[in-house]
Amino acid sequence: MKWQGRRGSSNVRSSTGGGRMIGGGIGGIIIAGILWLVFGVNPMTALQTGQAVTGGSSESSTELATSTDRDTQFVKVVLADTEEVWHQIFNEAGSTYQEPSLILFNGQVSSACGSASSATGPFYCPGDQTVYLDTSFFIEMRQNLGISGDQQGSGGEENQGKAGDFAQAYVIAHEVGHHVQTLLGISQQVNEARQQVTQAQSNKLSVLQELQADCFAGVWAQRNQERVQFLEAGDIDEAVNAAGQIGDDRLAKASGGAVVPDNFTHGTSQQRVEWFTRGLESGNVQSCDTFSGAL
Repeated sequence: MKWQGRRGSSNVRSSTGGGRMIGGGIGGIIIAGILWLVFGVNPMTALQTGQAVTGGSSESSTELATSTDRDTQFVKVVLADTEEVWHQIFNEAGSTYQEPSLILFNGQVSSACGSASSATGPFYCPGDQTVYLDTSFFIEMRQNLGISGDQQGSGGEENQGKAGDFAQAYVIAHEVGHHVQTLLGISQQVNEARQQVTQAQSNKLSVLQELQADCFAGVWAQRNQERVQFLEAGDIDEAVNAAGQIGDDRLAKASGGAVVPDNFTHGTSQQRVEWFTRGLESGNVQSCDTFSGAL
């Protein structure tokens, strides 16, 4: 993936501090398989947790200075790319895109959705319209997706660390997809609907929301490719591989548990690949209606 030399977002910050952990809240949502953690918790679960939190936060945030740190710069560029694309899409629809923030944290963080640890993985909090990303995310992606810095072979130092970039960008774009859902009012509709249905139906709505975020990530990739031609050979395979490995069915099997569709909250591997691909091939938000007849 080509990303060096482009604008970095000014909406990326670092955070230290973090308040108390909440029993049964975000910090308790731990499931088998580190790849699940890569995609974080359901944003509606996070919102419900945030509503139950009382008291102040001890979080302190500072603007990240211009750094030579590769991962930080990568995050800034990817977030800037999402800003460019979603501004364009919203403008085409006669609306205005409101940019999310992205906070890099180490170990633990407090958000409007409550406290979270690195075990939570990347997540989006609709309460403060912020994506939260632990700095161990990149290491986990490289280790658990079989991605290494020299996987692409030749290229010397210039090529070091490039393998897997697009899989990581896909994860960030997925979380930004949840932000788009918040701006469009989709998240609120889903949250309200989930309060009025059975647990199995609520889980189904969660799946539809996650699959739409996958589709939005695909739309971003297509539109960004048209804008800056950033994709390289193997990039799409990386994202498809990532989507396929974090399906509910695959993770259930990997953990030795029973595969129970009513318990799914993110979708099967096949569904996640299909919806990301649908967005990628169309580059059109209208192709991402996972909710037809569901709400």
